[in-house]
Amino acid sequence: MSKSYKIAVIPGDGTGPEVVNEGLKVLGAVSEKVGFKYETKNYDFGGERYLKTGKTLEDKDIQEMNQYSAIFLGAIGHPDVKPGILETGILLKLRFSLDQYINLRPVRLYNPAFCPLKDKKAEDVDFVVVRENSEGLYKGMGEFQKKGTKDEVAIQISYNTRKGVERCIRYAFDFCRKRNRRKKLTLCGKTNVLTFAWDLWERTFNEVAKEYPDITTDYAHVDATTMWFVKNPEWFDVIVTDNMFGDIITDLGAMVQGGMGIAAGGNINPVGVSMFEPIGGSAPKYTGKNVINPLAAICAVSMLLVEIGEEKAGKMVEDSVIKITQTKLKSLAAGKMGYSTSEVGDLVVKNL
Repeated sequence: MSKSYKIAVIPGDGTGPEVVNEGLKVLGAVSEKVGFKYETKNYDFGGERYLKTGKTLEDKDIQEMNQYSAIFLGAIGHPDVKPGILETGILLKLRFSLDQYINLRPVRLYNPAFCPLKDKKAEDVDFVVVRENSEGLYKGMGEFQKKGTKDEVAIQISYNTRKGVERCIRYAFDFCRKRNRRKKLTLCGKTNVLTFAWDLWERTFNEVAKEYPDITTDYAHVDATTMWFVKNPEWFDVIVTDNMFGDIITDLGAMVQGGMGIAAGGNINPVGVSMFEPIGGSAPKYTGKNVINPLAAICAVSMLLVEIGEEKAGKMVEDSVIKITQTKLKSLAAGKMGYSTSEVGDLVVKNL
């Protein structure tokens, strides 16, 4: 008897609906080949809904999201909505309310021709960033003092708990072991300046490492990490870091792997509902033109499938993406692929 899943779909803003359509096209095709069933329900969370109703995400919406096997998100971000409203009211609220405390970002080069780094091969760019996704500076804690005066002070707090840090680090060790590539885990931080938060991170990392003697560990400052992403990406296997640093270095990782058009991410609750998305944003200038690259969204579907236990289907999707990236596409950039958005989706289906 085949398994059945419930997937919440949030197409979102800008080009989100276009890339989500292609992801769902591929999901439908691979489900038939592998033999599992699923049902989807669309939700209109995003900029248009906010402009009409003034609402982002309500508690009842969170309760409903908890009933799903996974969430597939297109993009959040609308040019007519002030930055921060949708991000805080939808994205961060989903992550925090559903306790999606891991942000998982694979950085893998499928075609060296699309890598901006000189003389790097596919095997040189193959690492994963495990980002703590529920604490740090993104907790939203802080205050203004004497706001609007010449003596104004703005305080933004990086909030780190032993529980939050440890569960992220343990996930990274377990992921590194399961990945079974180089079995090397790098802690990326700033211990020489951010002495409170990163003292906690470093102590916890070293304590947990004793339970994983098969994993090699090392440490790199975040500024050095960005340098080595460009100079020696082959040094890395799995990297674990906090919310802010993870947000920054994963965008650099996306460029190293060929651009935002191929970069997918997961917001993971290992024992709950996880959410998967292309990380490139809503790209409003390309909306409705059928030129945006849907491969990041399709790779997000691959990650979703692996997380819900359909590893074979997830690998089939990624293998198809690799094949067309290597043999069909002229570029990974919007409007330069040699194919339209929908045609790229068709190519992935054809090559499953």
